[in-house]
Amino acid sequence: MFLADGRVAVDNNPAERALRPIGIGRKNWLFAGADTGAKTLARAMTIIETAKLNDLNPQAYLADILDRINDHKINRLDELLPWNWAPVVMQSSQAA
Repeated sequence: MFLADGRVAVDNNPAERALRPIGIGRKNWLFAGADTGAKTLARAMTIIETAKLNDLNPQAYLADILDRINDHKINRLDELLPWNWAPVVMQSSQAA
């Protein structure tokens, strides 16, 4: 097929790289210790992969929302979702 259409990739490496975290996670979930541990890992993977899909740095995203969520108004939690999230810009008085 790739010989007839130059837009088709010769290999499927991007698809395999996208599925690799799921395969690695599956092995890690076997050693979660309990069903609740496996569910927690699955939730964490969901948040991390959703951040990646929205072109965010997962570590920066998680650090920011975990820092902000305690004081954030409950009726505005949608602002912390990956597709709505924007990092808080530090003000110059706090940075000094």
